[in-house]
Amino acid sequence: MNSFEYKITKHPAETFNELVYYCSEAGECTLDQIPHDQTETLQNILNAEGAAGWELIQVSFGHNGIIAFWKKEQPA
Repeated sequence: MNSFEYKITKHPAETFNELVYYCSEAGECTLDQIPHDQTETLQNILNAEGAAGWELIQVSFGHNGIIAFWKKEQPA
């Protein structure tokens, strides 16, 4: 049976000062007004964690930043 290690990371809103994520009253969520350097910032975070063996499980956006959930398989 595989076993996993989990990690949660927080990334403050200041890191993504122009990233706009919002949800409508109908519950539809979208990203809007995303400059290239902001998507590149997120991409760099994902690539750094991936290079260290972490797999992204989920990312959640909030008014004060994002929180990312990661997992990594443990050696048997």
